[in-house]
Amino acid sequence: MQNLEKNSVILVIGYVWPEPKSSAAGSHMLSLLRLFKKQNWTVVFSTPAQKTEHMINLADEDIESVEILLNDSSFDKFVSELNPDLVLFDRFMMEEQFGWRVEQACPNAMRILDTEDLQCLRGARQHAHKNNRTMAKEDLFSDLAKREIAAILRSDLSLIISDFEMELLSETFKVDRELIHHLPFMLDTRQDTPSSKSFSERKNFVTIGNFRHAPNWDSVLFLQEIWPLIRKEIPEAELHIFGSYPPKKATALNNTKTGFLVKGWAEDAFEVLANARVCLAPLRFGAGIKGKLIDSMVVGTPSVTTAIGAEGMTGHFSWPGIVANTPQEIAQAAIRLYQNEEQWVDSQTTAKDILASRYNGDILGESLLNRITKIQENLDQHRKNNFTGAMLRHHTMKSTQFMSRWIETKTQLKQLSDKH
Repeated sequence: MQNLEKNSVILVIGYVWPEPKSSAAGSHMLSLLRLFKKQNWTVVFSTPAQKTEHMINLADEDIESVEILLNDSSFDKFVSELNPDLVLFDRFMMEEQFGWRVEQACPNAMRILDTEDLQCLRGARQHAHKNNRTMAKEDLFSDLAKREIAAILRSDLSLIISDFEMELLSETFKVDRELIHHLPFMLDTRQDTPSSKSFSERKNFVTIGNFRHAPNWDSVLFLQEIWPLIRKEIPEAELHIFGSYPPKKATALNNTKTGFLVKGWAEDAFEVLANARVCLAPLRFGAGIKGKLIDSMVVGTPSVTTAIGAEGMTGHFSWPGIVANTPQEIAQAAIRLYQNEEQWVDSQTTAKDILASRYNGDILGESLLNRITKIQENLDQHRKNNFTGAMLRHHTMKSTQFMSRWIETKTQLKQLSDKH
């Protein structure tokens, strides 16, 4: 494989500062940054977001971090001077904001969109859930989808975390497969697996997830319906609920009498998952693949989740636990898995096979680098083949650019007015 030159510069434009201990998106971003660093590339991470208490110190990874501004031409000077060989946009909103600026300042830089998960799919499912019905195809064709698919088409390559979403883009939205690349979580299989306690050494149930992520908060509310059914059959059991940024409405649900315990931030997600016998993830909407369920597989904790939770994660393998959807089905599945050691051990074995087959970071990383190299070697032709993308970059389609220019001008005029 022919890599980029060792002195190549990679600019990442983040939606937020990476928080690998708070979210799967943060872990996924960190794995990409580390992959680029392993190629001896210079990696610069930039974002307009405010710094947070759980953000990783990128200096420890030998990655420069730069704060940038929205709707401000100072970015044009910054990116022009940096002159990156490749720019990675973290979610489509960053491509909307900065893609046209990158194209103008550095037209030869390859532009990659990391979707994390399809926002339009999650939004369509959330809308259907709020209306107490199953998602229809028409729900997908929203304004959000038009923006997200446009960003994918404007990019040279988009990273798609779920094979379900690969099919959705290809079959429903008719996106050319030359523009998308399947990239699930890249795990370091060379590291020792966190110690896995036996069935008898574990007790209680666990769920974990960033409370700011709507599907996670909804699943906690759903667990309020499910937990009494479990507790009735296993009265000594507790449900430990972990997650970063718990709001007061979440901590108010803590109830020691019923064993519904809201713990909040977990310093080590692997540790809290490894101590539990079963992970519960009753997700009623969402997209992508779920970091909590991957982490559960890593530490050998079987899980009970919904069809949406399991989507796009296992390929031809069975689920390492049980998939169920109604409160009664989920409760019965959780009770059965909690009490049946044979089924529990079988689920652990299945998890190991899934991780080895589908989440090997070395294999996935090499595949991505090969794809990048192939496109870079024929970047002009690759872009010519994507006429729809070229059309979307035509000046008649650049509403986001002109809106940004208008906001910047309005801000400058206000500043001048305030001075006088």
